[in-house]
Amino acid sequence: MSAGSVRVDSWLWAVRVYKTRSAATTACRAGHVRVNGDRAKAAQPVKIGDELRVRIAGFDRILVVRQTITKRIGAPLAALAAEDRTPPREPVAAAGLRDRGAGRPTKRERRDIDRLRGR
Repeated sequence: MSAGSVRVDSWLWAVRVYKTRSAATTACRAGHVRVNGDRAKAAQPVKIGDELRVRIAGFDRILVVRQTITKRIGAPLAALAAEDRTPPREPVAAAGLRDRGAGRPTKRERRDIDRLRGR
């Protein structure tokens, strides 16, 4: 189960960061994966103690390799193989939500809501 080093795309798939290994490979090709600050190719080896920055949905996840695994394992064991150092996200205010009982928005309020939503 453990080895000295494993491919970065295989490790990201094994610890359930990506649903498929091909999705992990595509993310590496697109430059969304960094190992110790440098862009990583899919075949780059990672070892225990390496820091990975993975860009998913516009946000960076910071993971530290605690165990090198190549096969996909259960979620509780996969959580032990990676230490998540991602800072908590700031909550985003919901655009266009109104107080309960405030009635229908006026024409000006509706235009402001549409502008916030990018319509």
